[in-house]
Amino acid sequence: MTGKRVRHILDTIAGMYPDAHCELHHSNPFELTIAVLLSAQCTDETVNKVTADLFRKYNKPEDYIAVPLEELEQDIRRIGLFRNKAKNIQSLCRLLLEKYDGEIPRKHEQLVELPGVGRKTANVVMSNAFDVPAIAVDTHVERVSKRLGLAEPDDTVLQVEQKLMKKVPREEWTQTHHRLIFFGRYHCKAQNPGCGVCPLLDKCGEGKLRLKTVVKRKSIK
Repeated sequence: MTGKRVRHILDTIAGMYPDAHCELHHSNPFELTIAVLLSAQCTDETVNKVTADLFRKYNKPEDYIAVPLEELEQDIRRIGLFRNKAKNIQSLCRLLLEKYDGEIPRKHEQLVELPGVGRKTANVVMSNAFDVPAIAVDTHVERVSKRLGLAEPDDTVLQVEQKLMKKVPREEWTQTHHRLIFFGRYHCKAQNPGCGVCPLLDKCGEGKLRLKTVVKRKSIK
């Protein structure tokens, strides 16, 4: 894919979602880390509903390990995989107190060592909490990147991230991450994407195929 084509895709999505941002509610790096950990296989909307009460009850790592695991599980039970996430949260908080004076570390290699924190979560924290350019590849970013040809259909999540980092200017990594999420969440959805009104339809082989299939079905009827 040429640089000109990549630029067109980025500019088009930027025009659609100029104010794209992290939709997880948080007031500091610690809350953001907890929120992103909870967001795995769960919508941001649900996470925000849960953390509205959670962050009032728990302010710092000490608070999370001061209660029985069962109590924390009940506090986040509306979240998918809540038992495993509760266990990871307490383990994460203990490690923060043992190694980092209760603070979220600022280095990527330290973040990914925290329980429940993978590469995607670390990238979100680095970019949103510490203003370090990063591209976190979630399900929306992966889907959109593959549909628009920014990555190959069989690429791993890491390969998608690496390809985006090469094609997108570093200073645009964080904003592009947010805009790709918005584009995938609100327009290029997994089911029933807005292909018929998509300004990037000419760049999307899957979208063209979808529309052809729709037209064919209508003609058969």
